[in-house]
Amino acid sequence: MKKTTYANPIVLERADPWIYKHTDGYYYLTGSLPGYQSIELRRAKTIDGLKHAEKLLVWHAPKTGPMSQLIWAPEIHYIQGKWYIYFAASDHAEIRDRDHHHRMFVLENTSIDPMNTDWEEKGQIITATDTFSLDGTTFTHQGKLYYVWAQLDPRIPGNSNLYLSEMANPWTLTGKQLLLAIPEFSWEKQGFAVNEGPAVLVRNGKIFITYSGSATDENYAMGLLWAEESADLLDGYSWHKNPEPVFVSSEKNKQFGPGHNSFTLSEDGKEDVLVYHARPEKNEGIDPLNNPNRHANAQVFSWDTEGFPVFGEPVAYSADI
Repeated sequence: MKKTTYANPIVLERADPWIYKHTDGYYYLTGSLPGYQSIELRRAKTIDGLKHAEKLLVWHAPKTGPMSQLIWAPEIHYIQGKWYIYFAASDHAEIRDRDHHHRMFVLENTSIDPMNTDWEEKGQIITATDTFSLDGTTFTHQGKLYYVWAQLDPRIPGNSNLYLSEMANPWTLTGKQLLLAIPEFSWEKQGFAVNEGPAVLVRNGKIFITYSGSATDENYAMGLLWAEESADLLDGYSWHKNPEPVFVSSEKNKQFGPGHNSFTLSEDGKEDVLVYHARPEKNEGIDPLNNPNRHANAQVFSWDTEGFPVFGEPVAYSADI
């Protein structure tokens, strides 16, 4: 059967792309906006339609305070009849240390239609340790709401690890906070030792969590964690980690540093779609965070006989950009 293909890049200069397909028939997209000062939401009835879609700046960073700088990786979720946007922010555009670095925040919107500026700031996601943290995402399993995120632990070498917690509500963690994964393999430690950008997919009796590792240049790549659906998700022994990356740069197709992905469904609802950013050339001579050439892409992926995702290779652009 022929797979659906998309006109990549689906949106230019949109790192950390997050697409959510809602019951109203729209695909909602957000992601890191160049300049890192605002959150843009756009929607369309098709994934390709997001390129020239209706769009709106739904929130802008205040001039000062903990949410005033470096607005990174927003995600839109629909939870218990309300809309939520999770994002990370800092209080300083340049200093990144113990006191001036990213924390995670939440916006809420009670409207049926989220394309407005009526987003209420619910505050910071408070974690057990008050350190650099970002890339929070949520999922519901067996009636419980869970939160997965990346955070620095000063006792563990590296830049960020992955953690998992149950939530009391969409902006509050409760109970045990599980250390889910640390950068341990060489592919996760190129430039920086990083596990970040988790995304959750429940299929075939398993809970899969993809994540990204290494610096955000051409070394950036995706890894895979999984647990059985029936397992205790807050028991570290329930989780397994693939020692090799599952999605990496493609010299042939001129796609470098693919990662910080999300998942959605094709327009007919029959195919799983991987959404990710990548660069059309290697990053040279510039801080990769200041290089806006991470573009959003989408491609259908398949499954192997054991029920595991097969992401393949980042596809080439459908046309010159």
